[in-house]
Amino acid sequence: MHISFTPMRRDDRLELVKQDDVLTINGEEFDFSALPEGAVLPRDAVSCDWLTSDVERIGGVIHLTLILPHGADATPERLFPAPVEAGDGRVPLSGDPADEMEA
Repeated sequence: MHISFTPMRRDDRLELVKQDDVLTINGEEFDFSALPEGAVLPRDAVSCDWLTSDVERIGGVIHLTLILPHGADATPERLFPAPVEAGDGRVPLSGDPADEMEA
């Protein structure tokens, strides 16, 4: 799963877990397994406040963009996040203090 990010000043947290074509966002599952190759699922068709783009399957990989919340003292990695090629499991987020502590 290819996940890009749009940084936004927000005080809430984002937690992502990926399993196959299912992305769990803050405990809510979004299953994209029915999306065929080359198809585009419009942003408005997905009831998710974190999603900022359409969802596409390109070369067998799901592509989407999510809001990445950051505080007033965000790191440059959090303000200018690189896309993530997410494998199964918890998805680490750029500049997340919780991820830094685990490293």
